[in-house]
Amino acid sequence: MTPRGCRCKVTHVSHSISDRAVGCFKGIATGDAIGKQTENLSREEGFEGTPDTAIPRYARSSRRVWRIGETTDDTERTLAVARAIIRDRQVSHAGVGRELLNCTKCVHPGVKSLWEFHQAGDPARTAAMHDGCGAAVRVAPVGIFYRPARLDQLVNGAREASISTHGGSLAIAAAAATAAAVSAAIDGASSSQVRELAERAAMQAEAQWSSGDGPSLANAIREVHDDLVSLPDLRADAVATRCFPNGPLTIVPLALGLATVMRSAADVILLAANVGGDSDSVASIAGGILGAIHPTTVNLDWLDVVERVNGDNVAVLAQELAGLRH
Repeated sequence: MTPRGCRCKVTHVSHSISDRAVGCFKGIATGDAIGKQTENLSREEGFEGTPDTAIPRYARSSRRVWRIGETTDDTERTLAVARAIIRDRQVSHAGVGRELLNCTKCVHPGVKSLWEFHQAGDPARTAAMHDGCGAAVRVAPVGIFYRPARLDQLVNGAREASISTHGGSLAIAAAAATAAAVSAAIDGASSSQVRELAERAAMQAEAQWSSGDGPSLANAIREVHDDLVSLPDLRADAVATRCFPNGPLTIVPLALGLATVMRSAADVILLAANVGGDSDSVASIAGGILGAIHPTTVNLDWLDVVERVNGDNVAVLAQELAGLRH
């Protein structure tokens, strides 16, 4: 995949909180849609297509015929969390649950975390398990709502936004790390500060909700970042060889690592799509963080397609949420 007609560039002007929040949501939506096109493909498998037509391998799917440019449950549930926070002026699992029950994408037995929640039909229901990245991909609104100085509330808010569907300690730590990274990015922090706050949030979540017997998400974030830094250049094949995103200890750590070693939302989305694996999750998380750090690097041509295909105006929700930041 290669960018066509890219209208994006790194600029060195100061950005408002609202600008960064909008950049974050635009990065999430474009990353989700671009990444979906190569989701679950190996590095060797390629992809070409035309916007708003069926992605070929989903053309005969009995569950959903995904279109090129269509966003997934990652964006749908991010916007649901944003609406819950805007309505309630707080982050609570029941409030988030009410909005999540209105979501329709990926609600089938193949995605157990979502299926079990929707089958229960109870907005206050909490999950005791599931360690996937389905929580991390939707918690950016928590990072927009809370400033980095409110780390305790931020980490707890990430958990509240997660436990409707994901109660595993790795999932909660990944969500906390992602929300913290977004929070730091919205404040205009440096890449190293973004990564450091993400690690701190993951460590805090693990200290509160992990038994300590299993693997550490905070350690994985650090290790993947160090792996990426050690590469002579960030080529998709090299990244895929070192940290292919196919599990809890690689998906979010890779997204955070790429977001803190690269400087362009468009570039990181394209790289994630070319790596494959859980590419929509990596591209949406990394694209959202870099969209907040460098709002002008979101590819506006991609965004035009995504908005046309999905009919979402993510900027409106982002601006309203930014006004509640504290």
